[in-house]
Amino acid sequence: MPEPSPCPPPSGAPRWVAMVHEAARDSWVPAAQSPYRAPVLYAVGEMTRTVRARGAELTLALWGPGGGDWRLYGTPEEKAAAERPVVRDEPGGSAEPGEPSETSEPDKLAERMTNRRHQVLTAALSRAGLYNLAPEDGAAVRALAGRLDEPTVRRVAHWLAAAAGTSAAG
Repeated sequence: MPEPSPCPPPSGAPRWVAMVHEAARDSWVPAAQSPYRAPVLYAVGEMTRTVRARGAELTLALWGPGGGDWRLYGTPEEKAAAERPVVRDEPGGSAEPGEPSETSEPDKLAERMTNRRHQVLTAALSRAGLYNLAPEDGAAVRALAGRLDEPTVRRVAHWLAAAAGTSAAG
């Protein structure tokens, strides 16, 4: 299998973007993007899991803001690091990909489920028309995602979708 061409930076203002290589056309396309890192990393993990479940491999690159310009955080050679970087959105936390830690499998599962609940709540807020959340709103969403179970989060998401006049899937 030939090496993919280098991944060019996405167009527009710097934000978090996961670029996926399409081997058939030897091109890079955006697969997930957000002003926030956590949803993009969650999407990268889900895409990787899905593609690997199908018996294929995924070549991706993670671009994000760095010093007022684009910065490449994940390359095909560092794919594993881009799939599971340490995410710290708390004030004073690091936005840099971290070194792999030796956490136990239950810790990884708990983190993944919390990230999933966070994504469900964020998507529901977006469907309800709440796009630009203040830092204290983001902290409230993280607190809910950390404390509520999956069925309760889905119920809250349903309420938000109903309040926005749309039907909730799931």
